[in-house]
Parts: sequence; C-alpha cells; structure tokens
Amino acid sequence: MVTTRSASRAASVAPRHPSPSSPSPSSSNNSTTVSRTSWTHAPTRLTLFWFGLSLPLVIWDTGYVLLRPLTMEGGSLHWPLYTPYKLYGEVDHVYGWKAFDAHSGFTAAQGTLNVVETVMYLFYVGWYLGKGVRVEVKGKGREKGVGEGKKVLLGRQAGVAVLVAFSAAVMTLSKTVLYWLNEYFSGFDNIGHNSRQDLILLWIIPNGLWLIFPTYIIYVMGGEIVEGLSNASSSVAIKSE
Repeated sequence: MVTTRSASRAASVAPRHPSPSSPSPSSSNNSTTVSRTSWTHAPTRLTLFWFGLSLPLVIWDTGYVLLRPLTMEGGSLHWPLYTPYKLYGEVDHVYGWKAFDAHSGFTAAQGTLNVVETVMYLFYVGWYLGKGVRVEVKGKGREKGVGEGKKVLLGRQAGVAVLVAFSAAVMTLSKTVLYWLNEYFSGFDNIGHNSRQDLILLWIIPNGLWLIFPTYIIYVMGGEIVEGLSNASSSVAIKSE
C-alpha cells in the first residue's frame, strides 16, 4: 500500500465496483468510491500554480527565440507582443543582437528544448484534466488531498503522468543550471555589464524561479516514484535458497 505525505503524493486507492443489483455509491455526488489498494496521483496546488504561470511565459519566450530576427527590435513581429525583449536583450545579450549577430546557437538550442519540455508539461496537465476521476476514499486514515470530490489519476495513468512531469522538470532544471553555468564559465560575458540592482531584479530573480519550482516538482514527484517502487517491491516475496 502506498501512503501519502502531501496533496500530490501517491495515495492508495482502487475502484470498488458495486454489484449490478445495487445502486452506484457515486450516483448522488458523481464521485467514484474507491478502497485503499492502488496508486493515485493529484498535483499540488503549488504545482498547478507554477504550470499556470510558467507555461504561457515559456511559450512566449520560445516564440521570441525561434522566430528571431522577426521578433527582435525592428522586426515585423516585434510590436506589440515582444517589445519587452528590447530591454531584456540589453540585460542578457543571449537574447539580444550580440548573440544573434555572432550566430550563437545556444539561444535557439535552449529554445528548442523549451518546446520539448512544454509539450511534456501540457501532456501532463491535459492527461490529468482529461483522465482524472473524482474519488471518495474508503478505509482508515483518509489521505490529505485525496478525499470525496478530489480529482485524481488512478493506477497506470497516475504513473505515466508522474513520470512525464518528473522527466520534464529534470530537463528544465538541468537546462537552467546549464544556462547559469554558461555565464559563469564565460566570465559573465552576456550579463556582466549590468549594475548589481539590474542584475538581481532583471536576471537573477526571474531566472531563479526556474531553479526553485522545477526542484520542488522533482522532489515531490520523485518522492512519489520512489515510494511507489518501494511499496511495489515490498509486496514481492523473496525466497532464499
């Protein structure tokens, strides 16, 4: 049995199908009544908040990167959608004319990975919203975040969702760390011209969010994966010869 420690951790539930002659236990509230024998998954509110905030920003950013120079100052797509990048391109030359004129491939490479990550995150959100069912947990110790009316993914569907989101978060964190290390090992070639205040407000804080939240997702969903594997392995009897 898999236990939970937070709203997004794996809870132990399995569908309990009523007999054909008996009324459905969920007929009154549109919920599925389940007993505690199988794995489920539901994202935390913080995870959903981050996806709601970050996904539109990443799609916007990726559009700017992959459509350059049309999206840059003077380009036909620059105004009004991408006008903030005039300032950001001056703060971080990776996004400005310096890198573009130098034919630096790093910007477009990380933008292409953004596409892969975004597709994976959108798959996770769509999978949860489209395949999630509302459940009512039966048994001792109703888990936090998994109770009557809570939308969850069950069994294999839960495992697929967690694996996809975890993998995407590892990609995001790794790419962001690489982005920071690229500046460090190049002597801060693209951001070293900024004042300390501009660097903190316009580069460190915005980019730091893509270190903090993916790390959180990795911690939460990685914990679910480990916990699920641990409980699955504990149910296997090992016979010593």
